Amino acid sequence: MHPLRQFISQFTPVAEQDWQAISNCLLRRELKKETLLLEEGKTCKHLYFLEKGLLRFFVWKDGIDITKYFTDVPYVFTSQKSFNQQVPAQESIETLEDSIIWQMSYEHAQHLLELKPWSTFIRLLIQEVQTYTEEILEALQTQTAEQRYKMLLQQDADLLQRVPLKHLASYLGIAPQSLSRIRKKIQHQLRT
Repeated sequence: MHPLRQFISQFTPVAEQDWQAISNCLLRRELKKETLLLEEGKTCKHLYFLEKGLLRFFVWKDGIDITKYFTDVPYVFTSQKSFNQQVPAQESIETLEDSIIWQMSYEHAQHLLELKPWSTFIRLLIQEVQTYTEEILEALQTQTAEQRYKMLLQQDADLLQRVPLKHLASYLGIAPQSLSRIRKKIQHQLRT
């Protein structure tokens, strides 16, 4: 089964005829590590599915790139505001590993909303992303960088091994040196 069909099926059943309509709108791309998939200021023209690899969304502030979040496999992603409103993106998307993505144009994604499984999937996916975004914002407002790092360690220790230290530190809102101190402190606590 196609990995995107399998992903959609976690949200809603997809009949063969509907899957054929969806799959006809997909284009497979292989991207090297550190490829800029979307650049801030350019309009996002595609909805994507990440089959293999790892991505980071980031913004530029005062000449420094700040990681907003990471997207791991399997997941559907886009620059939401830019894609939905067809306006210039306020963020960039970069591959952190060699990646395989499937892309669908804005026009195809809109046309497919006439299919019940696709519209159900998109609605449920948006709800999931909104919940995840609220959790990130709540954690930023109520937890220290160390608490957020420990939460990441519990939820997805593998991800922490794959993300470069500088990107992880910017995601947590701290300097790489501070993250190194937090990691050493946690390792010391685990040993004792």
